[in-house]
Amino acid sequence: MFLKLPEKVNIVEVGPRDGLQNEKNIVSTEDKIFLIEKLVDSGIKKIEITSFVNPKWTPQLADGFEVATKIKKQQDVNYLALVPNLIGAKKAVESNLNEIAVFMSSSESHNKKNLNRTMGESLEILEETIKFAKSNNLKVRAYLSTVFGCPYEGNISVEKVNELLKKLFSFGIFQVSLGDTIGVANPKQVKEVLESVFTIIEDKSQIAVHFHDTMGMALANSVIALEMGIKTFDSSIGGIGGCPYAPGATGNVATEDLVNMFHKMGIETGINLEKLVESNVFLEKILNKKLNSNFSKTFMARKNSPI
Repeated sequence: MFLKLPEKVNIVEVGPRDGLQNEKNIVSTEDKIFLIEKLVDSGIKKIEITSFVNPKWTPQLADGFEVATKIKKQQDVNYLALVPNLIGAKKAVESNLNEIAVFMSSSESHNKKNLNRTMGESLEILEETIKFAKSNNLKVRAYLSTVFGCPYEGNISVEKVNELLKKLFSFGIFQVSLGDTIGVANPKQVKEVLESVFTIIEDKSQIAVHFHDTMGMALANSVIALEMGIKTFDSSIGGIGGCPYAPGATGNVATEDLVNMFHKMGIETGINLEKLVESNVFLEKILNKKLNSNFSKTFMARKNSPI
């Protein structure tokens, strides 16, 4: 039996950044902007549009500043960018964004692979970056990667995760998204991790979840997180995404599948599913491949059926 569920949840769309940065083909600036605007038109109220990382490492998003300054921003939508340091935060200010996301791993090995620095070094840089962002009226959320498992170190202790959460919140962020970077989490583990996290975090709105679907358990994990009091879920249109430093990891949970599940459970998202499918169809066209959303596949099959 389900516990008392919320009437509404918040979806953070990460496809234009977390998804496109893992695609081999570089999408044009115009197509990125069109995708972002279509997603916003579907009812998405928070969308990660790009990152301001060194284009040497992420050439797929080398046009981040151009994307961020050319999109037609809606007043009731939060547009955010991923930033690795102070340089990225300054670009976000110049781009007139509402919010930034900073990131690090809960695994020393993954942090070194992904960021080329130790966790201690990352914390020093994030403290400086967050201080600058807040002084310039930018809200800051953080991604904590490999919370549920690391491709190099295996299991990560929740005690280690909690210590990092304390540090990050002391810097002034408003929310941390707990990442299942390689998609190995299971519902029992999600429950145990969140139970422990909530012993140090009283306000559950300060915690979001970011599930990948490598093992096909992202929706099941999302239900458990929902029951535990989580109301903010990261997802990606068409399930695109992955992690270049996590061998075998597949994409994020598909936004269409997550929204469909919540709607079937009587939980509002404020998102129009049919318009989300339109975004999926456009993205399949520009990427020239089929995407991993079960809802979109079924919706389009029924739409095109002669029966």
